[in-house]
Amino acid sequence: MKRIRRVAVTVLFLFYLVVVMRITVFRSSFMIHSLCQNGKIILTLFEGYIDLIRRGDWFAFTYLFVGNIVWFVPFGMYLQYMGISKTLVRTVLYGFLFSLLIETLQYVFGTGFSELDDLVLNTLGAWIGGVIVTVVHT
Repeated sequence: MKRIRRVAVTVLFLFYLVVVMRITVFRSSFMIHSLCQNGKIILTLFEGYIDLIRRGDWFAFTYLFVGNIVWFVPFGMYLQYMGISKTLVRTVLYGFLFSLLIETLQYVFGTGFSELDDLVLNTLGAWIGGVIVTVVHT
């Protein structure tokens, strides 16, 4: 039964990865022939969020800010649950690297903004996921 559970969790995780890559990188604007032509890198931390707050656009702020965290919680949970990451530090590192991959692909394919705050919030989400599994299993 334990093996079936592990396989089921892995299948769900692979589905999760496909969904995350679809909404972040392989959007409708994805075109292979425009490599490195439309990408934009934003290194100012939380500037876009501050602007949303100033404009009073709380829905967009919440959707983007909380969404960037929530979308990576399952990533951290899977790594901890399956024992791929033996420590939370490693879970955070893997979350950071996965987020960096997404941000890099968004730049290369020009399908979104590569933002430093996304990297921070996604990494935080992976950490939260790892903490949830660690707390539940102790």
